[in-house]
Amino acid sequence: MPDRVQALISADRIGHRVRELGAEITRDYAGRSLVLVCVLKGSFVFAADLARAIDLPLNVDFLGVRSYGQGTETSGVVQITQDLSQPIAQSDVLLVEDIIDTGLTIGHLMRLLSTRGPASVRVCALLHKPARARVASHIDYLGFTVEDRFLVGYGLDFAERYRNLPYIGILDDASI
Repeated sequence: MPDRVQALISADRIGHRVRELGAEITRDYAGRSLVLVCVLKGSFVFAADLARAIDLPLNVDFLGVRSYGQGTETSGVVQITQDLSQPIAQSDVLLVEDIIDTGLTIGHLMRLLSTRGPASVRVCALLHKPARARVASHIDYLGFTVEDRFLVGYGLDFAERYRNLPYIGILDDASI
């Protein structure tokens, strides 16, 4: 473990919760196929594990989004850096996000996807940080609610570092 990162949620706890989420999603979408839309870059690790935990026919697509840049505070401006590669019209879509804090990004993405004619759009987030909320966000499937600290690991980064940690940790304030 990097000495500047204090473990918050262990790899074992994450794995257990992802399997629970996968079972719940499998049950809710029984008999249907699903399109997982993975929000890059932060949710790629979570989305990969979640996809393996869902026992349904799946398509996986990626949507690149940027709102933080190199800092720790959102700019409030959501920039699409990579669009979907396939249409989602008439599909059941599960938007997979690493963390929902202000609610601005997820709100923007829900509005964007709804204009493309999907049968349904739901949200699965690994983490929710309600203390940072600027707008209300509906999360259909949630891994963990977390405190208002800057988190890294399991796909989450600081300046593109720490994504490969197998757990979620708190980055020491002196490192930011």
